[in-house]
Amino acid sequence: MTPPATRLGAVGLRVRGVGLRVRGVGHRVRAVGLRVRGVGHRVRGVGHRGARHVIGAAAPLALVACTMVGGPIAPGPGERPSPTVDAPPPDPRPRIDVRETRVRLERSFDEVRALWVVRFTMTSEESTREMVRRASQAGINTLIVQVRGRADAFYRSSLEPRAEPMRASRDFDPLEFVIEEAHKRGMAVHAWVNTHLVWGPVELPRSPAHMVRANPEWLAVPRDLAPSLAAVDPRDPAYVRALVRYAEERPETVEGLYSSPSHPAVQDRVHSIWLDLARRYDLDGIHFDYIRFPSEDFDYSLGALERFRLWARPQIPAARFGALDASSMRDLFAFVDGEPELWAEFRRTHISDLVRRIYRDVKQVRPDLLVSAAVVPEVDRAYGSRFQDWTAWLEDGILDIAVPMAYTTDSDRFGSLIRTARDAAGERRRVWAGIGAYLNTEEGTLGMIDRARAEDAGGVVLFSYDWAVGEGRGDPEDPLLERIGRERFGGR
Repeated sequence: MTPPATRLGAVGLRVRGVGLRVRGVGHRVRAVGLRVRGVGHRVRGVGHRGARHVIGAAAPLALVACTMVGGPIAPGPGERPSPTVDAPPPDPRPRIDVRETRVRLERSFDEVRALWVVRFTMTSEESTREMVRRASQAGINTLIVQVRGRADAFYRSSLEPRAEPMRASRDFDPLEFVIEEAHKRGMAVHAWVNTHLVWGPVELPRSPAHMVRANPEWLAVPRDLAPSLAAVDPRDPAYVRALVRYAEERPETVEGLYSSPSHPAVQDRVHSIWLDLARRYDLDGIHFDYIRFPSEDFDYSLGALERFRLWARPQIPAARFGALDASSMRDLFAFVDGEPELWAEFRRTHISDLVRRIYRDVKQVRPDLLVSAAVVPEVDRAYGSRFQDWTAWLEDGILDIAVPMAYTTDSDRFGSLIRTARDAAGERRRVWAGIGAYLNTEEGTLGMIDRARAEDAGGVVLFSYDWAVGEGRGDPEDPLLERIGRERFGGR
């Protein structure tokens, strides 16, 4: 948790711990900030007390399920307390002692040769050991292993439920096992954490402690559903069913259910997961994924709309605010449609502020830990519709490594995307080129590796191990990973 603090620095004034109280709702809402582009300063909202009518006559009182910064997440009126996550077996490993951390030269590489490893590979010791062995033989030196896939845990966690494929083997900790096996071979291990994608459009999670079941009010809502869901209590099963159906009907653009990036409890949960991983595992890095909005169609949940209204109030002339306030009694979208630039900045700010908070606190615990992120490679699209300002994260020093997901079969386009990232990063070590091996032939993937080297990227990351040894095109007796390893990575 972040204690209340005021900090004055070269880039402006930051005020934390100042709350907003919504009369009649009884929750505190964290004041968040506005980044003023082109000025070089960050301005933080200080918060105001004020009365607020509920958006829409049918809106439930629990429209804002928030908590004060740094405080515990307490259930509000009419809310159920979250079910307790089943306690994992006692963890025999001591926490990593910050006094003993150091840059591990034996796991620093002039060229990073990495694999994204999807979580389903790590359901047993046998499959996990085989993955590490095959990657090592192919010349891979870095594994980015998925430990939070859908708001569940492929490691020993007291914060989120154990992943369903792992429930039969409660004593097995895939992350600990990967670290042990990989470090013996001189390989680095990064924990891959999906941030805002929290479930797929499939049968709902069985665990009552899963976010989707325990805290449906934390979920992001698409604009198309916002008017109808405004009248539905999130605890009503119809609420989540509507979100699932929306995803099922749009498989090309919506991957599942998403958490609300502006919800303080969501931010606190992700922050706690990162700190827990940093403290308890001998990791070389932690990796953000889905640290963005799924599209500009999200998040129009009642809580997010009200948080925007409160956030925008100090930045809108009083007369203008009053007019929008009056309109909002009839129009759910009065503020977001009336102030579209502020609405975009509000969403962008919440993504960036979580990155900043996590980076700061992880580095206090483990200064040697690398913080990386899989990012949308087209800068304008990342900034404008995914609200992911990753070039600013590099510039501001709150991200160590950007991994642009340059998934294309076009070599020239790939090179252009990596060049853009390389220019933004300034140093080659701060860019690893993400290659969509699943889209390419063997020759195409080899060409992308060559192109990344020509653009002076600090490394490459192939998506994914699972594809390269399973579904990848070619001879099943000589998988794609092994062929790539022999041709480009000095593998056996």
